[in-house]
Amino acid sequence: MQQHELFPAPGSRKNAKRVGRGNGSGHGTYSGKGCKGAKARAGKGPRPGFEGGQLPIVKRLPEKRGFRNIFRVEYQAVNLAALSFFDAGTTVDADALVNAGIIKNTDKPIKILAFGSIDKALNVVADKFSAAAKEAIEAAGGKAEVKEDGEV
Repeated sequence: MQQHELFPAPGSRKNAKRVGRGNGSGHGTYSGKGCKGAKARAGKGPRPGFEGGQLPIVKRLPEKRGFRNIFRVEYQAVNLAALSFFDAGTTVDADALVNAGIIKNTDKPIKILAFGSIDKALNVVADKFSAAAKEAIEAAGGKAEVKEDGEV
């Protein structure tokens, strides 16, 4: 087979509609564009967002101020008071918190906050601790371990 013998499969290519070639063609006179107006003229129609002269939605809405930081890390906050649910000496990690119903899932990182008090020695593993929470956990005889990035 030579390069000049190649051709597309039958039915895979369709001829373009030829408009404006006389009334006998079925697409004469207005060439399927109707009468007058911006959409009947050559070139593009009205610009995107044009609402026929009505005040466009981009002008009707108030200006949006500020910005959204795409690098922000959203933590799941867990208070010390919630950790009193666990028995002394247990390891409290993301899975234990999910099983206890304190957090819904392990999709977001966890931060332990110092709201409430703790009187049991717990080994708490989380992504982040507030300074006061870490101090309170260690004062109760427990350990506050920061989870490594590679750890799941």
